Amino acid sequence: MIGTRASQLALWQSNHVKDRLCALHPGLTVSLERISTRGDEIQDRPLAAIGRNSLFVAEIEEALRSRRVRLAVHSAKDLPSTLPPEFTIVAYSERVDPRDALISRAGRLAELPHGARVGTSSPRRACQLKARRPDLVCLDIRGNVDTRLAKLDRGDYDAIVLAAAGLTRLGWEGRVTEYLEPETMLPAVAQGILAIEAHADDAEVAALCAPLDHLASRRRAEAERAFLAAMGAGCNAPLAGFATLAGSTLTMTALVGAPDGRLVRVQEHGALTDAVTIGERAAATLERDGGATLLAEALAQSSGAPPSPTHG
Repeated sequence: MIGTRASQLALWQSNHVKDRLCALHPGLTVSLERISTRGDEIQDRPLAAIGRNSLFVAEIEEALRSRRVRLAVHSAKDLPSTLPPEFTIVAYSERVDPRDALISRAGRLAELPHGARVGTSSPRRACQLKARRPDLVCLDIRGNVDTRLAKLDRGDYDAIVLAAAGLTRLGWEGRVTEYLEPETMLPAVAQGILAIEAHADDAEVAALCAPLDHLASRRRAEAERAFLAAMGAGCNAPLAGFATLAGSTLTMTALVGAPDGRLVRVQEHGALTDAVTIGERAAATLERDGGATLLAEALAQSSGAPPSPTHG
């Protein structure tokens, strides 16, 4: 039994894992249990106002804890940087497009009119948008991918920013106005990767899922998640971490931002086998270069969430 959120994207991801498991292990029976999370249920408040950590994970992990489900499928970027000790990630999927995508009624990022309203509930995206375009007005947006697209279409926003991977998985890549390259918009930690979580002592599930584990993507995720853990912040803090590979060399780019668009960005390099150490080193370098002060300032301001647009 796979525990999953009930959104269209989450179901696509869980069915993808289900289909792969069934293809790998003929005769295996796999079913899904849809689980409503606190983040899904509370739609009338910004994420910052309800607390961000584990919003889309806690109820699924409770189902794992009680053994109602044997494994859980997550967008890895939604996971807290540290798991409860009884759980482990038995497989990371091969990373697909990690970029963010701009979907706009008014052109590419550089072409948006002065003061354009951009929908994003991500402080990471908001600070990088402000770094490029200080005039933009970043407004909170909630809901699944189709809900956010509908809000854009009815005029609540001039543009919105979503993960390219989710749009591609749901067949909506035709809506993309512009893919934002990492130089413009550094991705979220583990964006574009699926994480399969299970009990650390469940050897049977670990063996079944082992063929799904993509080693290069695992090492990139480990570096990025180690960076996030070392920064001591949740997965939705104004932080970005993105690891790339060139042969056996891993390069970790890390960033912290402030709501007004000030950024501190660093890079660390090392061997692929030292992924966790490289992530931790990136955090130390970022903190030394002013990132700790900027992060503390940004988190202090986060209690005052950005205003949401009205409609009707």
